[in-house]
Amino acid sequence: MMRKIDEIIVHCTATRAGRAVSVKDVDAWHKERGFAGIGYHYLVELGGNVDAGRPVERAGAHCKGHNQRSIGVCYVGGLNQTGKPADTRTPQQKEALKKLIERLRAEYGKLKVSGHRDYANKACPCFDARSEYNEDSDREIVEKTVNL
Repeated sequence: MMRKIDEIIVHCTATRAGRAVSVKDVDAWHKERGFAGIGYHYLVELGGNVDAGRPVERAGAHCKGHNQRSIGVCYVGGLNQTGKPADTRTPQQKEALKKLIERLRAEYGKLKVSGHRDYANKACPCFDARSEYNEDSDREIVEKTVNL
């Protein structure tokens, strides 16, 4: 049975800009933490490749209290060269994230997008995912309200 999904939660790997990280790497890190494998459903690599992680049919292990109804999407990066939180997305990652979110919305319907930081005391994903990815739908809602 398919689970009810109403949100995409965006994460970063909290690795320094330019450091390549694979699904295998994240899978190993999460197993070390006691997870049953990678907790994210998708990983967006530096060059914009989108790799599948945990199957979407299974609840993720990426955001406490929100795993049952969300899809976890993670981009590689999130720290600058000195190890401080920063939006390190490459142009290819920005484009790939946008297309992935559009594809997931086409497949699962209207999905809210949040960042991990919206639910936890963390910088992750080191940018404001809500304002970046929900802007158009919020504008539509305002326009419909004004036109009533």
